Amino acid sequence: MPRAPRNVPRTPPACSNARPPRCLHASLLLLLRSRIPPPLLAPSSSPRHWEWETEVMVPRWKSSDGRHRLLLLLWCCLLAFPCHAQVTTNVSHRSDQGIHSFVGTYGINYGRIADNLPPPEDVVRLLKLARIRNVKIYDADHKVLDAFRGSGLNLVVAIPNEFLKDMAANPSKAMDWLNENVQPYYPSTRIVGITVGNEVLGGGDVGLAEALVGAVVNVHDALRMLRLDSKIELSTPHSEAVFANSYPPSSCVFRDDLMVYLRPLLDFFSKTGAPFYVNAYPFLAYMSDPSHIDINYALFKPNSGIVDPKTNLHYSNMFEAQLDAAYFALEAAGYPGMEARVAETGWASAGDATEAGASMENAVTYNRNLRKRLFLRKGTPYRPDRVAKAYIFALFNEDLKPGPTTERHYGLFKPDGSISINIGLKGLVPSSAPPSPSLLPFKRVRAWGWIVQYSAALLPCTLIFLALAT
Repeated sequence: MPRAPRNVPRTPPACSNARPPRCLHASLLLLLRSRIPPPLLAPSSSPRHWEWETEVMVPRWKSSDGRHRLLLLLWCCLLAFPCHAQVTTNVSHRSDQGIHSFVGTYGINYGRIADNLPPPEDVVRLLKLARIRNVKIYDADHKVLDAFRGSGLNLVVAIPNEFLKDMAANPSKAMDWLNENVQPYYPSTRIVGITVGNEVLGGGDVGLAEALVGAVVNVHDALRMLRLDSKIELSTPHSEAVFANSYPPSSCVFRDDLMVYLRPLLDFFSKTGAPFYVNAYPFLAYMSDPSHIDINYALFKPNSGIVDPKTNLHYSNMFEAQLDAAYFALEAAGYPGMEARVAETGWASAGDATEAGASMENAVTYNRNLRKRLFLRKGTPYRPDRVAKAYIFALFNEDLKPGPTTERHYGLFKPDGSISINIGLKGLVPSSAPPSPSLLPFKRVRAWGWIVQYSAALLPCTLIFLALAT
């Protein structure tokens, strides 16, 4: 198997005299200043501004009349269409402050407990068609790692629970795992994160819980020896079982019996800058108590919501309340600056008679509205400056998953690559699933927003041009 070169720098080293890329507008302004003769442009009293002289209002067009008019039109266009160079520079600067493991706000979990899924190469094609760039898997399968090579998709791999005890007891096991599952593929396969275990705490296995912190530390030390600790994020996802209570959000705290494991884990992640990952399922909360939870509140549909009596914050949906509950628990434990992200969330499209709320209609509604909510790129009521980010569960229906019927019906896609839960994504083959009507106006609004914005800016500039040119 061909191996990718190790420790290849992703970006050139910074240079002390390096200059930022020149904005297109700046280049065009320089062109204007060089082409427009002195009678047309003259410096004002401020060195940063240029103003039109009075005689421009009644210009005397001669042989270069057409050229002057074109230059005036170009000036108006510069005013109409804003430049984004400064924004890009700021984003790039911020990304240098930590590991950039998540692009945008929307990701997906690629589970493979099934015997009928498409090959990983087709999955990569499906993800690109669906425009999903953040992908999380539950192992480090080499066929998947090979398929993602050169795809440009962000991939988070996982160390399954069964490896944790050995890794905690023997640091060389962590290095062996990285040498087998990361080094041969990175960086051509864009491995941006490693999850150590899944829902370890609160599961009842004391030995596994005791091994979690040791395994995380040893994997991190191995990454540091490979000089990958600043390139690959290390984390572990938790279930809601780590909380003593979560309603109202401001009352959420971690379970006392788990703090012996959580305290050193959170201390370590606070030093590395890793987020706190939680699996948040409004569906499971509703299913456990359908008589007292408004399903519209769980589905992002219009409802009266709840008001936290301690903070007076209003919550119109359970997803934001669950995410804020994690923030309150982190703050109560002494980690107010740690980011919380959702490692799993979804809604089953089918279930047993005892599984309230499991239906295709509800699955479409939840996943569609969640996607729209995440695309707003905003925070929660308690953390408005922390943009909410989530991995959806799941990419496919997995027919070999044990448990109740819902476990096999979370997928957005069927095994053949067609749509299962239709939220407006493209599949590998045409789908018979009904369209998602509410998503179409959302897309039209986004498209018309750009048109209206630029038309409103261009119209007055055009009028100015006409006034100057006549």
